[in-house]
Amino acid sequence: MAVRELRYLGDPVLTTQADPVTHFDHRLSALIDDLMDTVLLPGRAGLAAPQIGVGLRVFSYNVGGLHGYVVNPQIVDLSEETQDGPEGCLSVPELWFPTRRAAQATVKGVDAKNKPISVTGKKELARCLQHETDHLDGKLYLDRLEPDQRKEAMRQARESQWFWRGEK
Repeated sequence: MAVRELRYLGDPVLTTQADPVTHFDHRLSALIDDLMDTVLLPGRAGLAAPQIGVGLRVFSYNVGGLHGYVVNPQIVDLSEETQDGPEGCLSVPELWFPTRRAAQATVKGVDAKNKPISVTGKKELARCLQHETDHLDGKLYLDRLEPDQRKEAMRQARESQWFWRGEK
């Protein structure tokens, strides 16, 4: 379909909880196609609908040769084992901060025809599943940082050229 323009930190759509998908029609299929096309650009691991301005619970992923999407995802399992590593976000470009996540995650949801699907991932895919589900809950990875790191991240973001200041 189309590669969609991204929304950036400061845009209220990124901090608003996304609504569950209730209509499984051609509009949902078009949104999924756009998410799938947009996440395929180089350097992208995942993309949630709010990141393209759509407040619905849908995300796409593209990690380690696995490319797919989940509608109405819910995290149903997180390992007790954790992973620490740098995390970034398309909506907070150029900023990477160490973020703790579960080393393995399972998300359950449905596909475009409302049929159940489940995705389980380790390492980078686990991080992606958690990160994108956070987006649908109106959270950014910056919200998970330690207070001093979050303060520094917000300072860097506000000084950036991409920071959304309400103009459109």
